[in-house]
Formats: sequence, C-alpha cells, structure tokens
Amino acid sequence: MIKDVLNITQIHLDRLIKATEEINQLNLENLDFEDFEIIKTIDTFIYRFMKLQDYMGNKLFKAFLNEIGEYQDNMSFIDVLDKLEKLEIIENAKIWIKLRKLRNKMAHEYPTEFEEIIEDIKEALKYIPYFQKTFENIFNYLKQRNLI
Repeated sequence: MIKDVLNITQIHLDRLIKATEEINQLNLENLDFEDFEIIKTIDTFIYRFMKLQDYMGNKLFKAFLNEIGEYQDNMSFIDVLDKLEKLEIIENAKIWIKLRKLRNKMAHEYPTEFEEIIEDIKEALKYIPYFQKTFENIFNYLKQRNLI
C-alpha cells in the first residue's frame, strides 16, 4: 500500500516540478492573459500544485502514519499534522494549513482575477521545496526503518 502511495506521490511531484520549470520561464510581472499558451502553463501549474497538495494531505500522510502504526481513524487533519510535526516529517503544521488555504483560494479564483492569480502563483512557488522535503522525509523515515 505505502509503496503505491509513494509512487503516485512521486509522479505528482515530478509533474509539479516540470510545471514549475515552465512557469518559471514566464515573466510573471507582464503576462498576456490573452495568450492561450500562457493560460495553459498557468492552469497546468495551478492544477499540479493543487493535485500534489491534495494527494499528500489526503493520502500520503495517512498511509505513512498507518504504516508506522501511528494513524487512528478518528484523527482530524490537524491531529495528522501534529503527529507529522512531532516525527519531524513536516517543519510546522501551520505551514501545511497555509498550503491548504492557498490551494482552496486558487481553486476558487475567477479567471479574470489576474493580479490575485499571479500573487498566488508566486506564493505557491515558494513551497515547492517544502513539498520535496516533506516527501524526502517520509521516504527516508520509511527506508531507515526497512519499511520500504
């Protein structure tokens, strides 16, 4: 189970990194929102960001805690984050809550809110290394304990 979840997480992470490379090639300060190629690049990045954040928060974290015997069915998302923080998998539970709020905001923005879209992309770009580090921490934790 955990191997499958890790593999899917890696796929989502790889796709987000590729989308990040593409978004970084754009001049975010001067985008032509009439250019469909630019819109596709923006949409891809936003989708990949949201997809990875969702998958890690809803699948990976629970599967990881279950694998190490720390997950209980009655755990709230905050409980999961607190446990991950205590295990030093995530740096700070508040960061993940912020990522979730950013994901929700991006999901509900209107396509004409150009300035907000750009600001949210800039904010999201700051957290790509955080996704990578969190995934590495989980992978290394499991590997060190011969669970994968």
